[in-house]
Amino acid sequence: MKRLYALIAIIVIFLGFAFVGEGGTGKPAKVAKPTVGILQLMSHPALDAIHHGIIHGLAEEGYHSGKNIKIDFQNAQNDQSNLMTMSNRFVNEDADATIGIATPSAQALANATSKIPIVLGAVTDPQGAGLVKNNQRPGHNITGVSDQAPLKEQLGLIKQVMPKMKTLGIFYTSSDDSAAAQYKQFKVLCAQEHIRLKAYSISNTNDVDQVSQQMVQNVDAVYVPTDNTVASAMQTLIKNSNAAKVPVFPAVDTMVKSGGLATYSINQYKLGVLTGKMTAAILKGKKPATTPVKFIRHGDLILNMKEARRLGITFPSSLVKQAQKKGEIIK
Repeated sequence: MKRLYALIAIIVIFLGFAFVGEGGTGKPAKVAKPTVGILQLMSHPALDAIHHGIIHGLAEEGYHSGKNIKIDFQNAQNDQSNLMTMSNRFVNEDADATIGIATPSAQALANATSKIPIVLGAVTDPQGAGLVKNNQRPGHNITGVSDQAPLKEQLGLIKQVMPKMKTLGIFYTSSDDSAAAQYKQFKVLCAQEHIRLKAYSISNTNDVDQVSQQMVQNVDAVYVPTDNTVASAMQTLIKNSNAAKVPVFPAVDTMVKSGGLATYSINQYKLGVLTGKMTAAILKGKKPATTPVKFIRHGDLILNMKEARRLGITFPSSLVKQAQKKGEIIK
């Protein structure tokens, strides 16, 4: 009997230690912080704005970096080998979700895992890039937010600002799937509007100076689609276009702030906020396979008055009023 009492005493003591180990207050043990890996293609204002928006979107949904979520941010500096290494890093640390900022980042993540949820942080053409089956029901482990530019609105703006334009140039990176897809779409729109379009493509930033110098001698205006390579070398393009007094109409608001003339742009920071919120929903149990890709269909009007004065261009008063009401004027 004494042995039985001794055994019972040992069990009680053991359970007491176990209880204290769980906090000793009757509360359940803390759940480990979820880990979210963010993979950004490179640094430039548009992608940086998306990144900051993601952090804000997560915080709005209750996930605060350093408090109740671990955010592993990696910047590949436009290096394909870095994209692969960093994607595998997230897999090895068993991240709860990953976010790819720009198409190459998302493709690298998709090549690294078919199980960990992947959220597209501003990917122009998710289906065309082979990332989802379709935009309404993506399938598998990928969904997200598209930064598809409102091309028709943007072409209409160019026509309104440049009514006497004879030739429009388009400047893009041939190896960028998103930019190449937008070129094809823009070409169709120009044909419908009977606008002569001349295409000038580059392979990398080293080509920007030479190709843009050639281009501005042969066109009346330039359109730049959503293109990370061109965005990172925007100052070189603007230097050459300003020297020839040729306006540049970019697809993205941050590129207007870098010297472009005007655009209807989807706000990059807001895209990031949407991406963060979608990631939070997935962390809470939402399934990527059945979560539709989100699109913002209309952009805000951004006018660069400083650039207009430099080029001797006057915006129609209707556009100025529109930008003042819902948009932005850069003075």
